[in-house]
Amino acid sequence: MKNILFLGDSLTAGYGLPAAQAYPSLIQSKLSEEGYTRYKVLNAGLSGDTSSGGLYRVDRWLSQPIDIFVLALGANDGLRGIPTRETSQNLQQIIDKVKLHHPEAKIILSGMEIPDIVPGRYAAEFRKLFRELALKNNIAFIPFLLEGVVGMRHLNLPDGVHPNAEGHKLLAKHTWDVLKEMLEI
Repeated sequence: MKNILFLGDSLTAGYGLPAAQAYPSLIQSKLSEEGYTRYKVLNAGLSGDTSSGGLYRVDRWLSQPIDIFVLALGANDGLRGIPTRETSQNLQQIIDKVKLHHPEAKIILSGMEIPDIVPGRYAAEFRKLFRELALKNNIAFIPFLLEGVVGMRHLNLPDGVHPNAEGHKLLAKHTWDVLKEMLEI
């Protein structure tokens, strides 16, 4: 069995939905449909988590085999206005820990964005930090996990922030488009 670990926040946890509708569960279903039966998805999503919370939590997951690691943190950092340098350092330390414990693991970084309505340069710097980390570490990259979902009322829960079941299908598609290149039958 090969493990795919998703470390993320409420988006990964599937906030407001049954676990089976969260995008990591949809990835597990897609793996089965496509004949990748040796893969098991582990969902380490925690609502409200930040990059620093993920850095604190990642150790407890590293004791088990990890073949593919999907890092999907940062949205809450952006919402809270945490300095981009701090977010970047936390995400880098998570990547470093995964590489140290599982040097053969393939890593995917899920990019996040915040609306450009945020004053100053923060939104641009925030968007850029994910791309820079992916390039620096030579890891696979999903440019924007919420592409096509943000601001679409019909794809989000009434809070307008968290994707509904239909929205999670798009998150799964964006992830699958990158993940499928790493799979072995």
